Amino acid sequence: MIFNASHIIIIVYYYEYVSQSQSESQQPKIQLRLAGNKRKHYEGRLEVFYNNEWGTICDDDFSILAAQVACRELGFLGAVSWSPSAKFGQGEGRIWLDNVHCTGREKSLAECPSNGFGVSDCRHSEDVGVICNQKRIPGHRFINTMNNNVETLEERVEEIRIRPISSHLKRIPVTEGYVEIKERGKWRQICDEEWTPLNNRVVCGMYGFPGEKNYNNKVYKSLSMRKKKNYWGFSVNCTGNEAHLSSCRLGKPLELKRNGTCGRGLPVVVSCVPGRAFAPSSSTGFRKAYRPEQPLVRLRGGSNIGEGRVEVLKNGVWGTVCDDNWNLRAATIVCRELGFGSAKEALTGAKLGQGMGPVHMNEVECSGFEKSLTDCYFNNDALGCSHEEDAAVRCNIPAMGFQKRIRLSGGRNPYEGRVEVLTEKNGSLVWGTVCSENWGMVEAMVVCRQLGLGFASYAFQETWYWAGDASADNVVMSGVRCSGTEMSLPQCLHHGKHISCPKGGGRFAAGVSCSDSAPDLVLNAQLVEHTTYLEDRPMYALQCALEENCLSSTAKKNDHSSYRRLLRFSSQIHNVGRSDFRPKLGYHAWTWHECHRHYHSMEVFTHYDLLSLNGTKVAEGHKASFCLEDTQCDEGIQKRYVCANFGEQGITVGCWDTYRHDIDCQWIDITDVKPGDYIFQVVINPNYDVAESDYSNNIMKCKCRYDGYRIWMYHCHTGGSRSSDMNEYPGMSNQLHFR
Repeated sequence: MIFNASHIIIIVYYYEYVSQSQSESQQPKIQLRLAGNKRKHYEGRLEVFYNNEWGTICDDDFSILAAQVACRELGFLGAVSWSPSAKFGQGEGRIWLDNVHCTGREKSLAECPSNGFGVSDCRHSEDVGVICNQKRIPGHRFINTMNNNVETLEERVEEIRIRPISSHLKRIPVTEGYVEIKERGKWRQICDEEWTPLNNRVVCGMYGFPGEKNYNNKVYKSLSMRKKKNYWGFSVNCTGNEAHLSSCRLGKPLELKRNGTCGRGLPVVVSCVPGRAFAPSSSTGFRKAYRPEQPLVRLRGGSNIGEGRVEVLKNGVWGTVCDDNWNLRAATIVCRELGFGSAKEALTGAKLGQGMGPVHMNEVECSGFEKSLTDCYFNNDALGCSHEEDAAVRCNIPAMGFQKRIRLSGGRNPYEGRVEVLTEKNGSLVWGTVCSENWGMVEAMVVCRQLGLGFASYAFQETWYWAGDASADNVVMSGVRCSGTEMSLPQCLHHGKHISCPKGGGRFAAGVSCSDSAPDLVLNAQLVEHTTYLEDRPMYALQCALEENCLSSTAKKNDHSSYRRLLRFSSQIHNVGRSDFRPKLGYHAWTWHECHRHYHSMEVFTHYDLLSLNGTKVAEGHKASFCLEDTQCDEGIQKRYVCANFGEQGITVGCWDTYRHDIDCQWIDITDVKPGDYIFQVVINPNYDVAESDYSNNIMKCKCRYDGYRIWMYHCHTGGSRSSDMNEYPGMSNQLHFR
């Protein structure tokens, strides 16, 4: 979502209500709040303040209608859903309400029929929670007539923004300006009488910036002298750890002077430091896609910039973080460390996919001011933590305006369509299409990310079936080649003003289909290392393999009595992503192989190569196509895909496809290879035919020594699993080079 001048909704967590009825004196007075283990400001355990005591509500007979009433009473437009069984943690004290029945039209939960206040047969394991619509009721007023020791104010603000001065209007992103609050539809400045640098830290974090800096006070002092003041009447007190200004305490009302000024007469100004990826540059307004220096923390598996599974580097090996005690404070440390703002969400339960390898950190506790997550207290012992508990984050990022310069047109839903970009032509901005020549999954991924629509599920080179905007048929961008790290399509390599697109636009324009989840395939490196051996096999037993091009070219000249030397191994490919891995082509395009008696669903699924130490290929095991199925699954997960009897093919999330070492073509033919030291390499999905959340772990490498009779395989690891400065393979990297 993009906001003018960086608008952000601000909510204060405590809400009050005076219930109204025909007989106001007889109506019970209650107050509601959201509490518990909430990750967002508009969700949580629903608690009621009644008879000078906070209590909870039982989930018996609770419904979405009751949730609607509660959320509106809290100042939101309505409810999205509700949760039983103490999803947001168990409360304490009384269970005030049970068997609540609402029609949805009530103004307060106090008006809904129930067993009566304090009459319940429930336990706190049945505490109800609600998830409200995050949009606020405009101008909603909260009245507090109850003495409940909760800081309250009669007015609540609706929005907050950073408003840049005129000389900074064209700067992207907006990093400096007046902090203004919207009250009753009017924007007001904040008096800096009690404003602190910790408040600046919170505001910058909200807008996606990791820190704050000093600014030229003389400019703003001069400007403030010329204009009429319009101050908000309250101060704000932050500790600096809040992820949002709504979490800060509101201070005492300020006494404004008759001329509208406060004590020192200056409005609050904030100046933020953007992360490296968002730092303005003179040429493009933002930096090109970059590859940062080796960090100690990284994000993996996220569909958008600033989100992903948290991984940390320890002893040169990347590992995950267990979600025990994982909270917004620790998540914010990660976000700021990586050049983003504060955390929007601290995700648990591997919601952004499971990692592989060790779990390095458990029970993380941060003060909130550490420079790195590795500086926080944590338990080295992660026993009992599985990758099903991998922690993840979603960070606030700056509003770069990328989404305004691209759109999808003609699709059946907002997640698909012809790609149309906004570009400058003859001094004006016009919409046009993208040339589809060489358009592939990596380019589609960048488009979906730029639009905030997640991952690409398909990349289309023909879009004749989508009626796009006829005025945008002309091609305005061609020769697009992306690496996959870009935040927007213009950051990819592409032709300049001289467009070259033989097929033209219109029906041949590039298109995409996006999805909020994707699979992620990872090869079990240890199994390869443990199952490698040599076999000398006669040609008469290799006729099927010869037909499928699984032997080197010299095999065609051999007679049936000769032998081929095969480097054999098992491969076990796990899907640790968030959606099933399905072949690109449907049933109609699968190929039947009579010799092996099954259908092959992908033309190229895996490459097996033996390389010299300088990266030259000396032998290959050509896997022309593949039969994809669930060989085994994690406990509690059912197999869905099987190759037999023309069954559906794929790999379910949490399952793996195993090709045993004794299966045809599960080898490299090394008959013509001389003794020496080599690199053994396996690449899954090498042509990016199917979208994945992480392509860096699709490659596996091993060191290999062959003495002419025996072979040793050692130091096997998947791409991205180790520190880049521990690269044991000269001239090689973890990037794929098959496009």
